[in-house]
Amino acid sequence: MTATDPKTTLELEAAAYRRLVEHFRTRTDVQNIDLMNLAGFCRNCLANWYREAAEERGIALSKEASREIVYGMPYAEWQQRYQTEPSPAALEAFAKSDSHAPKHGR
Repeated sequence: MTATDPKTTLELEAAAYRRLVEHFRTRTDVQNIDLMNLAGFCRNCLANWYREAAEERGIALSKEASREIVYGMPYAEWQQRYQTEPSPAALEAFAKSDSHAPKHGR
């Protein structure tokens, strides 16, 4: 692995984050429960992590604002446009997994 300076590392990490967010925005067919079942995190988790990072730096950011950053639109609008009812199999897998933390919001 090639060593990079901290500024370049930060820029690369930011670029990867932006690409992940853009990928999530284009893959509206993939539901959060599917992400949770497969990877143990979802769009809401990413928004929570973003908000927590802001708060660690003294920046107030609401849950709604952080979700809008990740979803590219208000969360309620995304839900109305793209969220579908989870399948019984997805619900069963989610219930059996330990990937959902008590504070996780669908």
